[in-house]
Amino acid sequence: MKFDDRCFDCLLSRVSLECSLCGAGEERSAEIREECARLLLDLRTRPLSHPQIASAMHRLAYSRLGTGDPFRRLKEESTAQALEVCRTVRPRIRSFRDHVLASVIGNTFDYGVKSHTVNANFSQYFEEEFQLGLAIDDCDRILPLASDIVYFTDNCGEIVFDRLLLEFLHRCGAKVTLAVREEPILNDATREEALALHMDRFADVITHTGCGCELGVRLDCMPDPLRCAMETCTLVISKGMANYESLSEYHDLPPVAYLMAVKCEPIADEVGVPRGSKVAMLRFQ
Repeated sequence: MKFDDRCFDCLLSRVSLECSLCGAGEERSAEIREECARLLLDLRTRPLSHPQIASAMHRLAYSRLGTGDPFRRLKEESTAQALEVCRTVRPRIRSFRDHVLASVIGNTFDYGVKSHTVNANFSQYFEEEFQLGLAIDDCDRILPLASDIVYFTDNCGEIVFDRLLLEFLHRCGAKVTLAVREEPILNDATREEALALHMDRFADVITHTGCGCELGVRLDCMPDPLRCAMETCTLVISKGMANYESLSEYHDLPPVAYLMAVKCEPIADEVGVPRGSKVAMLRFQ
């Protein structure tokens, strides 16, 4: 997905959040925001995807702030909150569709979108969204393909519910290659957070998407284990909007199941659902 003019203010608002999380003063924050705005104005004219442009901006902000992980505290808090809710709801998450829906609701643990706020009462929010279900529901078409899977994760907190889905797939005999971020960016999950939740119990391989501090997926950055898995898998499971923005640009991929909460207008317009919708859509590219 290419850069949309509506993305400009959203991205700069995340720079402001990063400055706030690092305790940068008003003057310093304004300087960093201005530098990032100049970078965005330059990059938006280049043949780059939205995640590539956003990643370059975040790397600049992190460099100026002198931090490698400004979202660490929020990641820990969202994981604790998700674990608490997971313990309550787990007994009634039974079917494949239930597991997918729970995983998609978990995708709302996202601090990377201006128009989206992480719900403070996640337990109540989960119950309400679970009753609403999926706006796009291709679960019956996705499950028969789920024998050899490449699973691209997204956020911390969210991966607590991904773990439930991975456990279900593991019980079904699926082989899973789990791909996390190579380095921290926003509140996306890295190997450290995946292993802390023992996700390796239900994944045959845990690897990363490559490119260091980078959102989304770039085929030219993939490490060998991920590249090999993509060549042989029967299904790609793509969590979240950045992975959708990346993978939807490619052709000749295995079938891709996009599991995400649609949290911004540009993606809502492209997918054809209202903002806030939860989707599990299968695409053959």
